[in-house]
Amino acid sequence: MNRKIARPVAVVLVLTAAAGYAWWHHRPAETAPTRLYGNVDIREVELAFRQGGRIARLAVDEGRSVRQGEQVAELDAQPYRDGLKAAQAQRAQALAELAKLRQGSRWQEVAQAQQAVYQAEALASQADRERQRQSVLQAQGATTERAVEAAQSARDQSLAALVAARQVLSLRREGSRREDIQAAEAKLASAEAQLAQAETAFADARLLAPSDGVISARVREAGSMVTAGATVYTLSLQDPVYVRAYVSQTQLTQFQPGSAVVVSVDGSQKRFQGTVGFISPKAEFTPKSVETAELRTELVYRLRIAVPGAAQVLRQGMPVTVELGTPSAL
Repeated sequence: MNRKIARPVAVVLVLTAAAGYAWWHHRPAETAPTRLYGNVDIREVELAFRQGGRIARLAVDEGRSVRQGEQVAELDAQPYRDGLKAAQAQRAQALAELAKLRQGSRWQEVAQAQQAVYQAEALASQADRERQRQSVLQAQGATTERAVEAAQSARDQSLAALVAARQVLSLRREGSRREDIQAAEAKLASAEAQLAQAETAFADARLLAPSDGVISARVREAGSMVTAGATVYTLSLQDPVYVRAYVSQTQLTQFQPGSAVVVSVDGSQKRFQGTVGFISPKAEFTPKSVETAELRTELVYRLRIAVPGAAQVLRQGMPVTVELGTPSAL
């Protein structure tokens, strides 16, 4: 009786063990999370004046956080202030000359020119009568040849003066020539351009932060003479944080621009949400110096991942771990 019961039980146990082995052998493979390793990008800006001069003041020191547009340094602005005043005076002079030409002659100037014509006509008439009188006296033998020539010369000079007076009157009535006005307009445009340059030079005596960040290096001191483009500060850009990571060719299909990733760093429990923003279209070797056929399978593609709001934890150059997904899903 015991043998009859034991035999079926043994069969059941054998079948159960075989089924368990088959399930274990053919179970679905666990999917390991896609994990990459990278570094926080170093993003720095060299702050420099666009012109040379003596540094009058440095407003911030290393480690100081600055806001976009905040003044961080200043040159001695007196030379640029003087240049600005000179440019303003030149523009005012050019503007006055143009206004004078456009307005033309005043009525008093026209009246004065007309009076000069009347006087020249009177003098020319008197000189002509004197010449005629000397000619009559010469015919009578009552004057000398020299007196006749003097009367003739006086008449010619008075006629020339009359012509000149009439030309002046014509100019006064017609006003300025168009060519003179155009030349004055060009002179004014040049003066305004020089004024704009002087204003820019005066404004450039102040060094402003181009964006939010932290001063990571102070290169110069107050009183130093600097040339245009010489570094005064190094500004570290904090936000957004960009992570540079590399993905293999076999994993590339899992990442697309806009893919959500999680960024973490050793020593911190915080996990940050990031977004893939750029995938390099060109593969590169890892390491770059190795290009043998055996390592062609290690071709990788560079990713740039934006991680907003992580500046207080993710420092530039820090190694990080990147996983595909969101913090809640991992």
